[in-house]
Amino acid sequence: MSTVTNGDKSIFDRRESQVRSYCRSFDTVFTKGQNATLTDVEGREYTDFLAGCSSLNYGHNDPDMKAALIEHITGDGIAHGLDMYTDTKARFLETFEKTILEPRGMDHKVMMVGPTGTNAVEASLKLARKITGRKNVIAFTNGFHGMTLGSLALTGNSGKRNGGGGVSLGDVTHLPYDGSMGDVDTLEVARTLLNNSSSGVDKPAAFIVEPVQGEGGLNAASKEWMQGIAALAKEHGALLIVDDIQSGVGRTGTFFAFEPFGIEPDMVPMAKSFSGMGLPFAALLVKPELDVWKPAEHNGTFRGNTHAFVTARVALEKFWTDDTFAKEVTEKGEVLHQRLSEMAQKIDGARLKGRGMMRGVDVGSGDLAEAICAEAFKNGLIIETSGAGDEVVKVLAPLTIPMEQFKAGLDTLAAAVDTCVQNKIAAE
Repeated sequence: MSTVTNGDKSIFDRRESQVRSYCRSFDTVFTKGQNATLTDVEGREYTDFLAGCSSLNYGHNDPDMKAALIEHITGDGIAHGLDMYTDTKARFLETFEKTILEPRGMDHKVMMVGPTGTNAVEASLKLARKITGRKNVIAFTNGFHGMTLGSLALTGNSGKRNGGGGVSLGDVTHLPYDGSMGDVDTLEVARTLLNNSSSGVDKPAAFIVEPVQGEGGLNAASKEWMQGIAALAKEHGALLIVDDIQSGVGRTGTFFAFEPFGIEPDMVPMAKSFSGMGLPFAALLVKPELDVWKPAEHNGTFRGNTHAFVTARVALEKFWTDDTFAKEVTEKGEVLHQRLSEMAQKIDGARLKGRGMMRGVDVGSGDLAEAICAEAFKNGLIIETSGAGDEVVKVLAPLTIPMEQFKAGLDTLAAAVDTCVQNKIAAE
C-alpha cells in the first residue's frame, strides 16, 4: 500500500520525469474520483473543472460503466485482442452505428488506432497523403493536434514544437484560423493563397481543423467559416479532416462539435471521452470510399481497447439514445455563458471564448489567468488555462456535473476572479 502523503511526495521527484505538468498546478495527492468530485489523500474534496482535459465528459467512475467493466473483467472477458473479432467490439460498433452514425446520416468506417488522439491524427495524415499523392497539409494558427512528429508539425504552439528538439516539422502550411486576424476575413486569405499559383503554398492533401481550439485558447469557428473551409478543400481536391478529439463527445452540446455546421468531414479523429470513462481509446472515422488501407498498413499493438469497448458502449446507450442529455448540456452551457460573461466584465479587456460546455475567459495575461486558477484551487476548484500565452481561464467541467455543484464551482471561480483583480489593482 502506498505511503505517499501530501507531506511527503519525494517519490515523484525521485522517480518521475520533469516533463510532468498538471501536478505542478495541483500540488496534492488524489485518491478518489466520483462524477465531478476528486478527493485527496487527506480527505479534502475538490470540484473538477478540468475533467481529464475533456477525457471525462461523463465524470469520474460512472456507476453503470463501472459495473459493466467489472462484470466484463470478473467474467474473464477478453482483455486484449489486437484487432481480432470480439463480442465487445461487435457490440460497441453496433451501438455506435445505431445511436451516432445512422441518426446523423454518416456512413463512416471506424478505424481502430493506437490508444491516444495523436495516433488518430497520424493515421489521418498518412491516409490523406496516400489517397491524394500529395504531401502538404493545411493546418491553422493556434491549432493543437498532438505530440508525435506528424501531429506536432500541425501544431502551432512554439513551446510544444520546440520539444521536438529541432527535428524538421515540414509538409504543413499554417493558415490563419477564424478570427485570428481581427477583422480580416481569414477564409478569403486562405482562398487567395490557394488560388494563386505563385503563393508558394503547395496543393494540399488535406485540411485539418478543430471546430473549437481547446489548447489554442478556446477559439470557436463560425458556421460560415467551417463551411467555407469544407468547400475550399473540395475545390482543391483535398480531404477535410475535422479533429474532434477535445471538442467532441457532447462537449459543445452535440455529439460531434461540427454537427451544427452541416458539413461532411472525410475523416474525424476521435479520442479523449470516446471511451466513456477515461480509458485510453482512439479511433479515426473514415468515409468508406477512402478506406483504402492494405491489411496492417497502419498498425499498433493497442489498436482497440477491449475494456474501452465495454464502457464506450454503455456511455452511448445511457446518454445518446435520445436528446435528453444533449438538452441538459445545452442548459448548463447557457449557465456557463452567463456566469463567465459576468466575470469577464470585471476584467479590463477580457472576453468570453468557446462554445457550449467548452468555454473560458481570455483575461489578457497568462500571469493573471494562472493567479485566478491558483486561487480557485486553494478554495477547492480544479481549473486550468489554455491559449498561446496561457491567458484563457478554461472551464471543462464534466457534462454530468449536478447543476447545484456546477453553480457552486462557478461561485468559487467568480470569487477567485474578484480576489485576483483586487490584488492586481492594489499592486498597481
